[in-house]
Amino acid sequence: MTSHKTDAAQQTNKPKAGDTEKITINLGPVDLGQIDLLVEEGFYSNRSDLIRTAIRNQLAAHAVVIQETVSRRALVLGLQHFTKKDLEAVRAANERLDIHVLGLASIASDVSPELALATIESIVVLGAFHAPAAVKAALAGRIR
Repeated sequence: MTSHKTDAAQQTNKPKAGDTEKITINLGPVDLGQIDLLVEEGFYSNRSDLIRTAIRNQLAAHAVVIQETVSRRALVLGLQHFTKKDLEAVRAANERLDIHVLGLASIASDVSPELALATIESIVVLGAFHAPAAVKAALAGRIR
């Protein structure tokens, strides 16, 4: 069997409105108070706005390093979705996928654990991985 990168799936770099992940952070009371002060003064619409802006600014400051690493590690940047049809085509070609994504990798809800095991060699996702619970469980040993 041959192994190839994930050309079979649908890919996009633009997230849709529902394509976000919630994170939780712990902040000290002084930091939180300073954030609230900036929100009250109208610099940001709310705490989340400030945090998103700060994260985007840090990502922009490190953009060159991120791009070099994405290239070096051959990561797909953005959203990559695998349908049942995609994986059936991979199986018909007697191939296996090594999935490497920076962003969101997702597997359709109609993909069976057996089909996923037959077609996916490994999964590396920096970001989020959405798949049916049974598929995630079947692939657990292949997710890095």
